[in-house]
Amino acid sequence: MKFKPVTLVASAFAFAALGACAESEQEAQEDLVEQEYEAQEDVLEEQADLAEAQGDEATEEALDAEADAMGEAGDQAEDQVEEQY
Repeated sequence: MKFKPVTLVASAFAFAALGACAESEQEAQEDLVEQEYEAQEDVLEEQADLAEAQGDEATEEALDAEADAMGEAGDQAEDQVEEQY
């Protein structure tokens, strides 16, 4: 039996949607917390890169440290979500 590529892609999306529905509330909450902290960490890292490009080493180091702290805070927040369930 041959399937058209469009049919295969549509089927893949349907299965992915079903898988997302099966995701537990805990997993969804963990993913949300992780994404929020990672986004903030990424912004800080980009700001640090900009400071480095501008030759501002002190600001770069401070932003890098803040980004690292944000990553650790994200891990702790994710652990707290796990403990709630």
